[in-house]
Amino acid sequence: MTPTDQPLPAPKLGEPYLLTPGPLTTAFSTKEAMLKDWGSWDADFRAMTRSVCDQLVAMAGVADGSYVCVPMQGSGSFSVEAMLGTFVPRDGKVLVLANGAYGLRAAETMKYLGRAHTLIDKGDYMPPRGDEVGAALDADPAITHVIAIHCETSSGILNPVAEISEAVYARGRKLLIDSMSAFGALPLDARDIRYEAIVSSANKCIEGVPGFGFVIARRSELEACKGNSHSLALDIHAQWAYMEKTGQWRYTPPTHVVAAFLEALRLHAEEGGVSARGARYARNRDVMVAGMRDLGFETLLKDRWLSPIIVTFFCPADPKFVFADFYEKMKQKGFIIYPGKLTVVDSFRVGCIGRMDEHVMRKVVLAAAWALAEMGVASAAPPAAAIAERAKLAA
Repeated sequence: MTPTDQPLPAPKLGEPYLLTPGPLTTAFSTKEAMLKDWGSWDADFRAMTRSVCDQLVAMAGVADGSYVCVPMQGSGSFSVEAMLGTFVPRDGKVLVLANGAYGLRAAETMKYLGRAHTLIDKGDYMPPRGDEVGAALDADPAITHVIAIHCETSSGILNPVAEISEAVYARGRKLLIDSMSAFGALPLDARDIRYEAIVSSANKCIEGVPGFGFVIARRSELEACKGNSHSLALDIHAQWAYMEKTGQWRYTPPTHVVAAFLEALRLHAEEGGVSARGARYARNRDVMVAGMRDLGFETLLKDRWLSPIIVTFFCPADPKFVFADFYEKMKQKGFIIYPGKLTVVDSFRVGCIGRMDEHVMRKVVLAAAWALAEMGVASAAPPAAAIAERAKLAA
């Protein structure tokens, strides 16, 4: 048996699995790595930071010095704002591609930054496509940058970043990618998909814990960004320049989180890297979706757009189904799921990422079956109106 064929151990006796898109279930050794204190200015910790950055750039397929990695304290949204505020000049204009909450959050961020932007909003069901992006760029020469969400976790949709990239660079513009919930499990090799910068976070597909995000950027582009940022603390160029000079973070780093992330990176490489991690997540999705459909649940998205990160399900029409009760029953059985984040229909989400495998996902389905029975729900089928709305919006 290969390591990926073997059941992964439970995270800890009595600890529930987090079926969420981060924070997520981590390995015991990742937790254990946080038991030591580190000095933020110490040479050993500076070496840890350098190792993290080198490994992440290599994961992006560009370890030749043309790209650099800059970690940034805080949640993923801190790093998204830092990327937008640093790479988009104050007289620039951004085309925001949205099909869920995180694309809309990028547009809201641009509004807070006071920088020009326009929006393609595809709603909850469909991805932005390359031809749409090309048409929008052709119609507005003032647009300098495009921001795309790699995996929109509010719906679970996987967006076609390769064709978006082709459309952007065919017209001489620049692409920024929010790969928060995809980097480390889905290919994003800068040699294959061109971009100026991507952003992700420690507590997603690399299976670390929350505390910092990171931007991987074209070195020449970052060098040209000095003075763009609206913020002292969220200036990616200033953070990078200081790290280049001193090896240190400008402000207090999350030392324990960095230590945990190094262990998570070790486990990621041991598993087989991006392709193996993505394959495990895809198998998690396939097993879980098949089982949930057998129970009568229906996914928000058609199969071609289902990501291996998180899956959105319609809430059943049965009046005995109350999500809050379903959530608590699933938690009692050892699984914490995620509420829906759609604007049109009632839904919930089940994550496929974290330190778990298909054997765990079969137990998830069994727990859902027991929860429905305990609630007296006769059918998990969604409301007819929800299906009709999906068909109308996806047409």
